[in-house]
Amino acid sequence: MSQTQIAPQITGKMFLFERPELLSRQAHGDLGLDAAPKPFGFCAKIRAVPLTVSEIPEASKTYPVVFMSKEEPLPIAVLGLNSDLNLFVDDAGNWEQLAYIPGYLRRYPFARAGECGGGDRMALVMDAAYEGISPTASRKLFENGEMSEFAKQAMEFTKTYEQDRRLTEQVMTHLKKFDLIHGQTAQYTPAGAAAARPFAQYFGVDEQKLNALTDEQFLELRKMNVLPILYSHLISLANWRNLISRRMSRLGISEAEAVSGPKLS
Repeated sequence: MSQTQIAPQITGKMFLFERPELLSRQAHGDLGLDAAPKPFGFCAKIRAVPLTVSEIPEASKTYPVVFMSKEEPLPIAVLGLNSDLNLFVDDAGNWEQLAYIPGYLRRYPFARAGECGGGDRMALVMDAAYEGISPTASRKLFENGEMSEFAKQAMEFTKTYEQDRRLTEQVMTHLKKFDLIHGQTAQYTPAGAAAARPFAQYFGVDEQKLNALTDEQFLELRKMNVLPILYSHLISLANWRNLISRRMSRLGISEAEAVSGPKLS
């Protein structure tokens, strides 16, 4: 008598994962993974995505890089404005060419169990809702009863990402004591207008506080290798204007319409 195989259960939630399951031969032994019809369709309606500290210098070339909050200053890349629309994923579900793709998205539909409330567990998690998973997929998850090379590579990538993620948490926790992260306002100056207007609220580095640090504090930040991260963040804020232009082009709307609506929180 056959029994229905039930995927091992995990606890906790994870951004973008609809049905996270611990990968197992019993539950997923006949499955494989191919690219979904819309490869990045799973994140086409997000406005921001987490970053690790190692990603910030590269991500800052394309996106505004800001922080989640003053109390939890984890870095995020801003992908859209005022609506559930990722301005870097087109209607076919493809990411814009040459634009940096954050690691959080590149490793999807895989992750480590520790991110889903599993503490130090390092088992591989898969989003069973991902459209590219099927019994007929060419890249098998298991071969001859063992994890395939494809699955092992996915596990290694998630291991590296998890190490970066934990390092990011440690760095940001240490950064909090300098009290540099505060609420900020992004502004733009409409054509022909004399004054700038606010259009987004975010958390970022207070430049006045940064410049007011003592030599000892500044040296401590340098030894932490945090200064490149902070300056990359500040430089990235010029990309707010690029997001406005992208939204205008994508939706065929005016500049005023591109920055109107609910504010980014």
